Amino acid sequence: MHLENNIQLFTAKDLETDQEVRWCPGCGDYAILNSVQKILPELGRSKNEFVFISGIGCSSRFPYYMDTYGLHSIHGRAASVATGLKLTRPKLSVWVITGDGDSLSIGGNHFIHTLRRNPDMNILLFNNQIYGLTKGQFSPTSEIGKITKSSPIGSVDSPFNPLALSLGANATFIARTMDRDAKHQQEMYRRAYYHKGTSLVEIYQNCNVFNDGAFEVFTDKSQKPLTALFLENNQPLLFDEGRKGIILDGLKPKLVATEDVSINDLFVHDEGDKTKAFILTQFFDEEEFPRPFGVIYVSKEKATFDDLMNLQIESTEIADKAKAFKELLYSKNYWEKK
Repeated sequence: MHLENNIQLFTAKDLETDQEVRWCPGCGDYAILNSVQKILPELGRSKNEFVFISGIGCSSRFPYYMDTYGLHSIHGRAASVATGLKLTRPKLSVWVITGDGDSLSIGGNHFIHTLRRNPDMNILLFNNQIYGLTKGQFSPTSEIGKITKSSPIGSVDSPFNPLALSLGANATFIARTMDRDAKHQQEMYRRAYYHKGTSLVEIYQNCNVFNDGAFEVFTDKSQKPLTALFLENNQPLLFDEGRKGIILDGLKPKLVATEDVSINDLFVHDEGDKTKAFILTQFFDEEEFPRPFGVIYVSKEKATFDDLMNLQIESTEIADKAKAFKELLYSKNYWEKK
């Protein structure tokens, strides 16, 4: 079966490879892999137009398990490698697979500068709040007091807030989802794919060996209604099956019982409002507020890095490139000690 533009359709099964999946049984990575494999066939493109680039970590084995193009690159540098690929092959759909250690520790600068530049690609940040591949050290997103092999009496580091960090780097799309909600995951990946610019999706991913249950408060059926706030654009912030909501007192959020206020008084989510997005990213340190899941912020006003760079290249005409290079190489723009 073919589409009108002769792109061959494929199924999720067609994305499976002959590689043995080497994640621990029960790892949340399986659910993420499954969700990505389900949405790609819906996007109307051939398999050879998708590329998955990863760094180092458990999540970074991902390209081996996708029958597309892919590259297992180096620690913390996946976003930079992916940017280079997008510049030279702008028609490809480029996906970066990374973890909280890979992107927020050794890869921190690469991560924030990629968001600042805004190349048209998607970053899936697997956040399990631990170093899993190297056997359970605390990571940049581990909570204060975390007891691990590298912090036997508790970590004193304050954790990064990945979405607040991304918003501060002027990211044009930030969202959060969780491994145990396949339907929500898949919707976030679709939204990320269709965004023109860098899409950052943070995924709460359970490491059942070294940090089991880190996000159980958001995934357990009995606790989820009280702790997880699912965002819908232009809709009021409601949780606990509609019994509780959030209002803004100026720019200060407050929890309310919905029976005590008018629906018109509630904080209405606006994906394009950066101030409201910042407030939502702060529902992180405050335990009284539910954790937001969904698209937190989208901007369509910023040009992509790859478009700007390729436009610059196309508009610059050099008649004799070899001569121009030689003149640059032997130019006098250097400093001499007198």
